[in-house]
Amino acid sequence: MVAAALTGGHVTITNCDPQHVGATMDKLLQAGAQIAVQGHALTVTGPEKIASVDIQTQPYPGFATDMQAQFMVLMSVAEGVSVISETIFENRFIHVSELRRMGADIRVSGSTATVRGVPHLSGAPVMADRPASQRLLGAGRLGG
Repeated sequence: MVAAALTGGHVTITNCDPQHVGATMDKLLQAGAQIAVQGHALTVTGPEKIASVDIQTQPYPGFATDMQAQFMVLMSVAEGVSVISETIFENRFIHVSELRRMGADIRVSGSTATVRGVPHLSGAPVMADRPASQRLLGAGRLGG
């Protein structure tokens, strides 16, 4: 879903319950994505321009902590400033240093990250564990 928003593309997810990702869909809509829900399928279309949105992780049905890093990548190229607050886990911003290497403008203070959108990210050598590397791959697609 975030990949579609990042690239301006289209993604259709089938055999899902869209209610389970309601908080994610809400934030994608605020960022400018279009989402069409048809029964147990949803299609996300990325916006021309990504709008900044603030995120605060919460237990289900709130915004999932597992989506925080993907949204940080998205907010890295959004227009404006976003504030991302991690309320579930400590040390959940380990991907920030790698995004900075790619040109992201992110400042962390405790459990809050302030993300100032930049026009684009650049490819860079990065190091990450498997889950983090998947998020950085999305960012890398923006850097060419």
